[in-house]
Amino acid sequence: MLRRRIGGPTGPLAGALSLGTLPFGTTVDEKTSFAILDRFVEAGGNLLDTANAYAFWVPGGTGDESEATIGRWLADRGVRDQVLISTKAGARPTVPGTGLETAEGLSGAVVTKAAEDSLRRLGTDHIDVYWSHLEDRTVPLEETVEAFDSLVRDGKATVLGCSNHATWRTERARAVARAGGMTPYTCVQQRYSYLQPRFDLSLPESAHVHVTPELLDYLRAESDLTLMAYSSLISGAYTRADKPLPEAYDHPGSARRLAVLGEVADELGATSNQVVLAWLMAGDPPVIPIVGVSSVEQLDEILGAAELRLPEELRARLDAAAPGQAD
Repeated sequence: MLRRRIGGPTGPLAGALSLGTLPFGTTVDEKTSFAILDRFVEAGGNLLDTANAYAFWVPGGTGDESEATIGRWLADRGVRDQVLISTKAGARPTVPGTGLETAEGLSGAVVTKAAEDSLRRLGTDHIDVYWSHLEDRTVPLEETVEAFDSLVRDGKATVLGCSNHATWRTERARAVARAGGMTPYTCVQQRYSYLQPRFDLSLPESAHVHVTPELLDYLRAESDLTLMAYSSLISGAYTRADKPLPEAYDHPGSARRLAVLGEVADELGATSNQVVLAWLMAGDPPVIPIVGVSSVEQLDEILGAAELRLPEELRARLDAAAPGQAD
């Protein structure tokens, strides 16, 4: 699998696709999770994305499950030096059975403890990419930035990232880090796919933030920033009739874009999912899609995207297909 440096020119080499592990240990059992992880690494993948909150909303879930499953797999397979672990802090509920209304947030004490807990569950001494999972505007940015920087200085984190942040907040946090001689965020993780949303509609999952044209412009100007995209396949909506488009994507522009996507997929002998991922990976700026699967068979389809190359004329057709929102 193609490798690229993440988090700037001195960052680690990551595969062009990231494996999202959100359901591991909850809706995907451990045996299947291990099989998916094995196949991903066998195919050359190395970037595993998780969080300390996955998946607390599943009945019986606590948020430990995904990290703990990865930790047991790492211990059993002995492959820690072959993979990059990407995990997050900030969204874990502090009251069992509740949601983001009791999220732990990003105070210095919380960030420090969350990292220690993640390291324990993962069974490792460092996190390759450590993220602030969502904004916490109740805490001064200086406090959060200092806490994340301390983790890097102590060797417990390598690269830092922010997820679900407004572009201005990302820039402000990076400015705080630069001014204080601290480690800045050099990765950004937002919701992004080929279909473009209506930005006047908020997502039902209020903490989720879409990639915006402003963010793309900012990323192009900042050579040390890497963009990773979650929900890149919109939970199966490109290929599954039982998965209708979420409201934010349900507008005339999407219908036209889907039609062109289907035509391009047919011409390439690929699936729509593979074309979407190839479009993201070869974009401007290039994107590392984070893709979750629940079976090895689904993973094999996704891995096919890593070998797919979009000719310029086909990419131009995809780009020109009504990228805007409702008319």
